[in-house]
Order: sequence, then C-alpha cells, then structure tokens
Amino acid sequence: MKMYEYKEQLSLPLAEVVKEEKQESRKRVNIVSVKLARESSLLYEKRRITSPEDAYQLFKQFLGDVDREHFLVLCMSTKNTPNAIHTCHIGSLNASVVHPREVLKPAILANSCSVIVAHNHPSNDPTPSHEDIEVTRRLVEAGKIIGIEILDHLIVCDDSFVSLKEKGHM
Repeated sequence: MKMYEYKEQLSLPLAEVVKEEKQESRKRVNIVSVKLARESSLLYEKRRITSPEDAYQLFKQFLGDVDREHFLVLCMSTKNTPNAIHTCHIGSLNASVVHPREVLKPAILANSCSVIVAHNHPSNDPTPSHEDIEVTRRLVEAGKIIGIEILDHLIVCDDSFVSLKEKGHM
C-alpha cells in the first residue's frame, strides 16, 4: 500500500511557507444520502413480466402519446415483478444519448435483479438502428459487471414493437 507523501518544507523561506499554506485551504465535504423517490404510480394488470409482449404493454401504457424519443428502464425483482419505471433520457425526434451508468443507477437504487430497457421511435418504424444495437451491447456488458441482468431491449411504437433479444442482438 502506498502511503501519502509529506514534503519537508523547513528549507523554504518564510514567505514561501505562508504562500504554500494559503494554497492548502480546507475543503468542505458534503454528507449525502441517496434515495429513490416515487413520483407517481400506475396500475399494471399482470403481476409478472413473462414475455416481451408483457413488457411492451406496460411500456406502451407508460409512454402514452409522447412526441420525442424516451429511453426507459423497467426495474424488476428476482421474480420478474416490476418494481419501478424510470425515464432515463428524453431525446430529440430521432435520437437519444444513453450511458450505462444512467441506465443502471435506478436499478441499483431499486435493488433490482434485472431490467428491461426500452425506447420509442416516434417515426413508428420499430426497426433497430446500428446505434440501438450498439447501446444494447454496452448495457449488457455493464450489467454483467455489476450483477444486474439486462433481459431485453424493446423498441416501442404505437401498434408494434421489436425485441432485440428475440432478434438475436443480445
């Protein structure tokens, strides 16, 4: 273990020692707590998510008629019961910037075993883009590292959806 080093300053002139002390001012460190806050709730008819279709119905109910791309995280228990839905990012008409730490943060806070992620395509074309597939790959890798399984990535449209797991991208 490397120890913190202390530099001997006795050989410096007094003016330089005073200058050095001013640079080493004290730093206030915040004491914080991290909490998951419930904003509202929604009634889901089924107790468990057993298929991509089940997840699609829940995401579709949550999204309603949004006009921009929303990236969502569905946090689930060990028995695949949904615990929380989090809007991770709201993008533009045709893009959304997604980072694994932002996706997995609500899953950690909700003590989730697994998650299903989803985003909508306002164009109503559920065809996955290259970026959709790449984001999915990165999320799966990050989930493995911290022990939260990414079960699926759905692309949600008004009357249809695509499961990237069913398409073989996971």
